[in-house]
Amino acid sequence: MLLIAIAPPISVAFGPKRLPTTLPTRLLLGDTPLSPPVKCGLPIGASTPPCARAGGQGGHADGVERTVEKLDLAHLNAHKSGCSNATFLKGTIENVPLPDASIDVVISNCVINLAADKGAVIKEAFRVLRPGGLFAVADMVELDALDPTVKKSLDSWAGCISGTITIEDYRKALIEAGFQDTDFQVHATQSIPGSDGKVGSAYIRAKKPT
Repeated sequence: MLLIAIAPPISVAFGPKRLPTTLPTRLLLGDTPLSPPVKCGLPIGASTPPCARAGGQGGHADGVERTVEKLDLAHLNAHKSGCSNATFLKGTIENVPLPDASIDVVISNCVINLAADKGAVIKEAFRVLRPGGLFAVADMVELDALDPTVKKSLDSWAGCISGTITIEDYRKALIEAGFQDTDFQVHATQSIPGSDGKVGSAYIRAKKPT
C-alpha cells in the first residue's frame, strides 16, 4: 500500500502495509521541520493508530491501494482504531490518483524495490510533490552484485531482495526524475545464504527543487 496525504500546511505520505509500528520518521526526514496539522497516510496494519496521531489535530490522510479487498481492510482498520481523518483511494504507486504538486513529503517503507518500473514510481512521486517537497523513503538496495538466479527468483523478489537496484542506479533515477540533494544512508546489510551478493536497508532522501 502506498499512502498519500494532501492539503496544507504539511502533507506526508506513508506506506506500505508492512510499515512498522515505530516508523523511524525522524530518521527519514532528517532535519526537515514539520508543523502540525501534519497530513499523514495510514497503513492498513497495526501501525494505523500511531500514524494517525502523527497527523495532528486537523490533519487528514488519503491512502492509495490497488485492490478493493485491501481498501476494505484499510477502512476496517481505520474504523477499529477510531481514525476519522482518513480516506482511501484505488490506484497504484505508478499512477497515484492525486493532483500535481499536492503534497509536501513522500514517505514509504520497502515499496519501490517491489515495483518493476522503479523510474516510473519515482517520477510519480516527483509529480505529486510540491516545489521544495521531500522524498524520504526506507528501501532495500543492492550493495554487491546478486547472482542471476537470485535476481530471477520470485520468492526473493517478494522478500525485497531480487528487486533491488544499486545506489548508483537509484540516484540516477532520482536525478532523472528531477530531484536534487540525494542522500543515502545504509543502516543494515544482509548477505544472501548460499549465493554471492549483498543487499542493504537504506534511508533515502531527495528534494524537489523550489
